[in-house]
Formats: sequence, structure tokens, C-alpha cells
Amino acid sequence: MTEAEAGARMANLRRDITEHNRRYYEEAAPTISDRDYDHLYRELVELEKSFPHLASDDSPTRRVGGTPLKQFGTVTHRVPMLSLDNTYSIDELLEFYARISRLLPGEKVPVVIEPKVDGVAVSLLYENGALSYAATRGDGNTGDDITQNVLTIRSVPRRLKGSHAPAIFEVRGEVYMDKNGFTKLNADRAEQGLAQFANPRNAAAGSLKQLDPAMAARRPLGIILYGTGALDGVTLERHSDLFALLEKFGLPHTERYWTADSPDTLIAAIRELDRVRLRFAYQTDGAVVKVDSVAQRERLGFTSKAPRWAIAFKYEAERVQTTLHDILVQVGRTGVLTPVAVLEPVFVSGSTVSRATLHNEEEIARKDIRIGDTVVIEKAGEVIPAVVSVLTNGRTGAEKPFRMPEKCPECGSRVIKDAEQVAVRCVNVQCPAQMRRRIEHFASRGAMEIDGLGEKMVTQLVNAGLVHDVSDVYQLDATRLARIERMGEKSIRNLLNGIEQSKTRPLWRLIFALGILHVGETSSRELANHFGSIDALMNASGDELQRIPDVGEVVGASIHQFFQEPRNRQLIQRLEAFGVKPTVEPTAQKQSGIAGTTWVITGTLSEPRDHIAELIIARGGKVTGSISKKTTYLLAGAEAGSKLEKARKLGVKIISEEEFRALLE
Repeated sequence: MTEAEAGARMANLRRDITEHNRRYYEEAAPTISDRDYDHLYRELVELEKSFPHLASDDSPTRRVGGTPLKQFGTVTHRVPMLSLDNTYSIDELLEFYARISRLLPGEKVPVVIEPKVDGVAVSLLYENGALSYAATRGDGNTGDDITQNVLTIRSVPRRLKGSHAPAIFEVRGEVYMDKNGFTKLNADRAEQGLAQFANPRNAAAGSLKQLDPAMAARRPLGIILYGTGALDGVTLERHSDLFALLEKFGLPHTERYWTADSPDTLIAAIRELDRVRLRFAYQTDGAVVKVDSVAQRERLGFTSKAPRWAIAFKYEAERVQTTLHDILVQVGRTGVLTPVAVLEPVFVSGSTVSRATLHNEEEIARKDIRIGDTVVIEKAGEVIPAVVSVLTNGRTGAEKPFRMPEKCPECGSRVIKDAEQVAVRCVNVQCPAQMRRRIEHFASRGAMEIDGLGEKMVTQLVNAGLVHDVSDVYQLDATRLARIERMGEKSIRNLLNGIEQSKTRPLWRLIFALGILHVGETSSRELANHFGSIDALMNASGDELQRIPDVGEVVGASIHQFFQEPRNRQLIQRLEAFGVKPTVEPTAQKQSGIAGTTWVITGTLSEPRDHIAELIIARGGKVTGSISKKTTYLLAGAEAGSKLEKARKLGVKIISEEEFRALLE
């Protein structure tokens, strides 16, 4: 390769890798696999070694990737958050161990092997035991302040356990979405016709980017902590001592780790981790190998991007071949028809698989999947079985192309396909296949919030023929409920109380509970504020709907289409007849004490912070995670911590929960 060719190739690689970094870190929507990315990255590294005079200071090989999002406040890391070098090769892993041994001649070099959690890198800073902030890695030096969203993770303590906390204790780790929660979230998004997350890591990243902490709180997020940043008041001689310290302080950490002091024991640990990692609740894509001794780490030092004393080893995704016997069509809560592959059962990534999602008709056509094909499958993110490709060489001519049905396979009603959507839907809101999921959504937290009406109870009511749509819930009485097996007097009373209380929920909750395509909580609030009643919304024209802020053309058309369906209008009439009379909350303009203000919430309060944040947002306020000169109010509960002191220094108005409640009124 000539110097000119090398320069041109390096420029292209820098541009491409920077774009892939942006998609991965900032949009949580990568367009290439980790392996393909690593191949590009390594090619650039090798070219920079061969042509060092052509290397650029702004090369992605010298940066971590990602920039702070403009919507959040920023945090400057006291100790840079660097990424790790990685490999898919056992030989390269052994070369890493040989290299650190050469750099520490005559010394034993024990290493720690941990699961590589496939999540979002974060840093948590505790000052005198109180959480000061949580931040993303960002560009390694500056990250996004995501404190409010991280505090919705139940395993993250606001204060460290014990009475002798260090002055400064910065811990680092990965926020993840558990596998079961990820599967359910994608199923819900598919039913709404929304793009599904490619893997749990992308889902976790999208959740942490929610501007409304209440939205993040509804995502099944967890955190694993595995390292430290700035420390004052605590000293670690070995990395393996950290796990006991995390346990002492009540901080979540990995349930398994291994130690090794030779190539053989290192490889044995890597292989054992591969055998057990599928049992973890979170997704893993490899192992992280770290030098145990802090003193040895200091002597090994860092490159401009990564520590020399650590490396990530990535496992290959397991792929297997099997036969696709049939393609079934399932109908979800919002009527979306989803094709599902019926497979010859095959063992892959820890479990036997006999079904795999095919997403939609366009995906099937793009991959040219036919009934009777031999297909290659893997678990996407080692969670969801997916058809990767088709082995067309083995076709006999008996294979059958697939076509989506023109009528709902459950109720026979017409199906529609929006011009801008890939989803095909049954328009019958009372389709039996949709009924159970619609009732669950209607009764869920964030919608009508009917205590006692969860998934199991809904199934029992539907199976007993007591409910056929959401309006039937309001016809239930003690006599009917007594027919349900193991339904005692107390359970009946609690459920009936929950149903009665739901009749006067805020209007926006009823709008959201109806499950209208594309209508989420934010647009539900906007619609409730604009129209003031469900009847006014139901009779609004398409043009009027599309002119409303936060609604727009697509959502407005969806709402109009929903209420043009006679069965949906009849449903609203039945709800009104059964006494459902939603209340209309005051608009933000009438709440002059809150509208346009910026809030930070800290300390222990009488209600969860996400609920209080929801009250503020509903009245036109904004909630952020860190104190600044732009902060209007600090709502301070018990044990308010360092934010209280910072608010005093900046002159931010501090109010108690009692004063906050008075302001709401």
C-alpha cells in the first residue's frame, strides 16, 4: 500500500468508525456487528502503526467514543473513563498475559476474570456516603448527568450502607436490562408498531436517555458495579478486595468472578464462565481479564485509550441450522400481526428453541425465507431466537413463499397496513386475541392503575367469560367475582375498590389506557389539556388533531382512525354509561408556580421520586439530575446530601415536601 493509499484509507476508516461510534454511543442504534466494528478498528490501528506520521490526534483510536447529549447536564469525570482493548482470539488473550508478564519480570501476575456485562458504562460518585451524581462514560472525560434515571434502578442506594463511608467513593459499572424484561419490552413495542431494540444493551441505553425519569422507572433496568474511579478515605491493594467492599456498602456486583495466575488457569476460567453465563439475568458477551494487584496496575500504566492491565475477551455468538416447518401469525394487544417461525427444535445458547420471531413480511422477503427452508438461527443478544439466514443451496422446489393474511386469523376482521409502517394490524378492537392484553394494559400502572387486576386475574376473568372488553371490568360485582377459583372476600373487596377508584382517574390516563397506536403518556397529556373531555377528542377532525404540539401528522391520523371505528366509539359510550368520569387536571399555564421552572429532587420523600417528577412534568416543569444556576427549585427530603449544600452556594431556592404540596395546590 502506498502512502497516498494509506492516507486515503485511514481517512475513510476514521470517518466510518466515528459514525459507528455515534450510532452506538449516542443513538443506541448500531448498524454493524461488534465483530465488524472491531475489524475496522483494528485495521486503523495497524495502519497508524505502519504510517505513524499519518496518524491524527482526533483519531477514534485515541478517544473512547460518544459525546454528551445536549438534553442532559454534563459531568467531568475526576478520573477518565477509558474503554478496553478486546479480542475474539484465545491466542491473542494468551499474548496479552505473556505481555504483562514480560513487563513485570520475575513477578507472579494474578488476574481477575469477570463477566463482561453488555450494558451502558456508568459512573456513580458517593460523597460521604450520599450519591452525588451518576453519569455516562461520554467521551471518557465528560459524560451525561443521568442521576434521576439511575435513581429509578431499585438496586442503586441513595446512601451507602454502614456508618463509616469514605469521603469520596466513585464506582463504575454497567447499567443493563434484564433478559425477561427486554423480551417483554420488545413484544410491547412490536404491538405498538414501534421499532424493536436490537438487543438488551440498546434497550438499556434508550432507557437511560429518557428525559422523563418516570419513563425510565418503568423499564426493567439493573446495574453491575465492577471498578472504581476517584477514591478518598479508602484504599484497595487488590481489585479482588473490591467485591467485599461493594457488598459491605450495599452496592450490586457480579455474582461470580474467577482468579488465575497462569495461562492454563486463565483459559479454564474463560471456559467455565462461558458455560455458566447464560444463567445470569443480564446479557454477557464476553469476559474481562484484569490484573489483580493495584501496584502492578500502576507500573503497567495506560495507553491513550485503554489500560495496559486489562483486556476484554468476546465469545462468538452460537449459530445452528434447523428446518423451518411453518410460519404462524400471532395477534398482539394493538392488533399487530407478527409472523413466527415454527422450527425443528434445536439447542442453541443454553436452551432448546422451537420458535423464532420473523418480525414482519418485509423482513421475510428481504431474507427470502420460505416454509420448508433450512435456516441458520442464533439468539439475538443471546436472548431472542432469530433467523439469521437461509441455506438456499439445499432447496428442492417444494419450499413455499409466505404471504401475510388479508384478514385477521383470530376474528376474521379486515387488516390494514399504513403507508409509512411495516406493521399489519387487525382493526377490530374486540378481537379475542387482543382482548387479554388490552385489558392488562388498560389496568396497568400509568394507565387506569386498577389494583388487583394483573395478568393472572385478567386471564381468569377472560377464561370465565366475565369480561370481553375493558368496559366489562366495570360490571364486575362480588357475585360474579365469587365464581373465580380461590377468590376470597378480601381479594374481591380490594379489586372492586380498585375498579371504583379508577373511574375518576385523570383524563390523560384514560386516553393512554385505550391503547391508541403511537399515543404515549406525553401525547395523552397534551390531548387531555387541549380537548378537556373524551367526547371532544373523539369528535375532533384529523386536521385539528395534527395541529396539536407533540401530536403531529402520524399520531393525529392514528387517533382519528381509532375513533372512526364504530366499535371503539361504542366502547367509550359504554365506559361513560358504567360511570367512568375522568377528571381534567389543571393545565400547566394555570400552575404559575411550576410551569417553566426547573427542579432537582433529592433526599427521602413520602413518595417515589419518579411519581413526584411526574407531578412536576404534568404541570409544565422540568426535572434534572444536577444542581446548576439554571435550577429554580431544589425539593429536599430527609438526608438530602451534597446537593443541598450546592444549592445553598448557588442561591437556588430550597423547599420542603410540605411547601411543594402547597405549591401544587
